[in-house]
Amino acid sequence: MSPLVLSILISSLSTGTIITMSSHHWLLAWLGLEMNTLAIIPLISKHHHPRATEAATKYFLTQAAAAATILFASTLSAWTSGQWSILHPTSLPVALLMLIALAMKLGLAPVHAWYPEVLQGITLPTALLMSTWQKLAPLALLLMMYNHLPQNILLTLGLLSACIGGWAGLNQTQTRKIMAFSSIAHMGWLLTALILSQNLTTLTLLIYLLMTTAMFLTLIFTATKTITDLGTTWTNSPTLLTTSMIILMSLGGLPPLTGFMPKWLIIKELTALQLTPLATALAMASLPSLFFYIRMAYFTTLTTPPTTTTTEQKWRHTPQTPPLLPVTMALTTLALPITPLLYYFP
Repeated sequence: MSPLVLSILISSLSTGTIITMSSHHWLLAWLGLEMNTLAIIPLISKHHHPRATEAATKYFLTQAAAAATILFASTLSAWTSGQWSILHPTSLPVALLMLIALAMKLGLAPVHAWYPEVLQGITLPTALLMSTWQKLAPLALLLMMYNHLPQNILLTLGLLSACIGGWAGLNQTQTRKIMAFSSIAHMGWLLTALILSQNLTTLTLLIYLLMTTAMFLTLIFTATKTITDLGTTWTNSPTLLTTSMIILMSLGGLPPLTGFMPKWLIIKELTALQLTPLATALAMASLPSLFFYIRMAYFTTLTTPPTTTTTEQKWRHTPQTPPLLPVTMALTTLALPITPLLYYFP
């Protein structure tokens, strides 16, 4: 794929996301989502591998179904209320249709089955793009219309996503599938934060983007496809693998790392609203996720393979370090002390 075509695709991808996030009209939002979907499909299938073609087909069919549902629901809303505005209150059936479609866009449980399969069939840089940038437009729509959505269903979807993201990731050995189920679990926490506070939702999203970007950049740098590949990269960069272990602990939400911040604040807010059973269930649902993060961390630094090679040169060249990697690593591990500044920022 030529650099010109790649730049056009990236610009279309960003333009579609920006249109969706900035518009208050359902037709413009639908147009932005469609631009976003059609721009990333060539990036998914550019390697001409059968798995990439399969992933592109699955992604297109899922996103087309979600976009058609959004278009149908927005048309139904305009027919019944005479308003195309996203901020306008809608009836319960329309709100449910919108919620199902946006959940499908985000890969939330129980409409999550496409997400791990698509991530498994694409390259790590494209998986990073799909796990971060592609989440922004649907989340912006959810943030604009969360007042009109049924809160009980939102909390149920959040808890279900957190549980399924943890339990389904337990027996995975492919790092892309593990990161997919990790994303599903984090989206569950994000959906719960959506009910509590807009500031908390934005903070949770930013920390999720930071942690996921740092982990994916590490996987890209070390060319890690499976859990067993993690151990073989120790001789290449011990410092990077040690930092990867800390990033995995942050993804699991262990203090005193940055990943502890959103879970701590969400549980605090739920407890303040007398929703202690839900807070307890979410905390328990994070334990399976923590288990497979610790399992990956065990393979990074605690098991070192033998390095008894007698060759002077390494069998592969050391790739160039991504420029964003040091920044994302620092923010992923050291941002917990500035929690009051981030959470109570006006």
